[in-house]
Amino acid sequence: MITVAGQSFPLDDPRVIAAAAAIGAVLLVLLLLVLALRAASRSARTVEPLARQMAALGTHVQQLGQGQAQLQGGLQQVSDTQANAQLQVIQTVESRLATVQQQMSDRLADNAMRQNRALTEMQERMKDTLHGSSRQTATSLTALQERLAAIDKAQDNITKLSGDVLSLQDILSNKQTRGAFGEIQLNDIVSKALPPDAYTLQHTLPNGKRADCLIHLPNPPGPIVIDSKFPLEPYEALRRADGPAQLQDAARQMKTALRTHIRAISEKYIVDGETADGALMFLPSEAVYAELHANFADIVREGFSARVWIVSPTTCMATLNTMRAILKDARMREQAGAIRKELGLLHKDVERLGDRVGNLDRHFGQAAKDISEIKISADKAGRRAQRLDSFDFEEIAPDPAPAEMVPLERRR
Repeated sequence: MITVAGQSFPLDDPRVIAAAAAIGAVLLVLLLLVLALRAASRSARTVEPLARQMAALGTHVQQLGQGQAQLQGGLQQVSDTQANAQLQVIQTVESRLATVQQQMSDRLADNAMRQNRALTEMQERMKDTLHGSSRQTATSLTALQERLAAIDKAQDNITKLSGDVLSLQDILSNKQTRGAFGEIQLNDIVSKALPPDAYTLQHTLPNGKRADCLIHLPNPPGPIVIDSKFPLEPYEALRRADGPAQLQDAARQMKTALRTHIRAISEKYIVDGETADGALMFLPSEAVYAELHANFADIVREGFSARVWIVSPTTCMATLNTMRAILKDARMREQAGAIRKELGLLHKDVERLGDRVGNLDRHFGQAAKDISEIKISADKAGRRAQRLDSFDFEEIAPDPAPAEMVPLERRR
């Protein structure tokens, strides 16, 4: 690069090459002048042709100087033109940069406003979301507290139930307490199904045997006994049986216990002429009753043969409802005469009521007729009073002609 008057030109620029050639030519001329001067001191004769040549060279040099001056002027013009072009480019670039900067500023301001709006909207949404989340959290915490309270209550109930279960196990582990449990359950069922005068608890029969409950049914079939039995040990052995041998042994124990209970009820609580021709054996466990009917159908048939019917709490309630219908029908038959008598009296009362209603109707008819006549008389009296008030005597109809007077006879 070559710098001239503050302008830089590349080495391969034609103007630089031309200027370099001109400068080289000038230097060559100067060198030749120096050589010529040296040669002039040696030979004066040779100076004249050389002088002529020098004059010619001077002419050429002057022409080269003029060309150099023209070249320098062209270079200056080119430099000025390039400076003006650079200035225009710089101004254009600056204006474009200013425009771009303004556009960027506007875009940045617009983006900032959009971001601010977006942040504001996001803050509002976050606020709403946080409020909604707080409300939902409060609701969830309230529901959780309620559920925890319910769980605590259920835990207390479970704890109480576990204690009741342990108490129930203690009760069922003893035969006497187990019998009392069955009697209490039987008493509860009977008291809910029948009126108090329809049964007797712990009734002693004429043979001296005491029954858990005696239902006072009419003849036939007559009073019937319900006795509570609970073969728990054989049933638990049957449930715990592991293997065919244990299962067979537990089934044999179950059959033996049930046969013993059926035979005892048949012998103790079926008394000819005193009780019905049959009795009920109450099993206070639906599971034992289901096991009996599922796997011990022969025992059920033996109970039918011995006139002992086995019932569970559910079937006992159904049986007692049937007995209640029988008792109701019997009591209605006993009260049939009284009912007919009351119906006869009711019929007479209805006839008497009909007569009195007829008399009242006649009285009402007579009263209506009297009221109608009274209204007619009142209307006439009102019209007469109005005419008297207006002194309108001419319009008053004359009284009818007096009847012919009949002379009275003198008394003798």
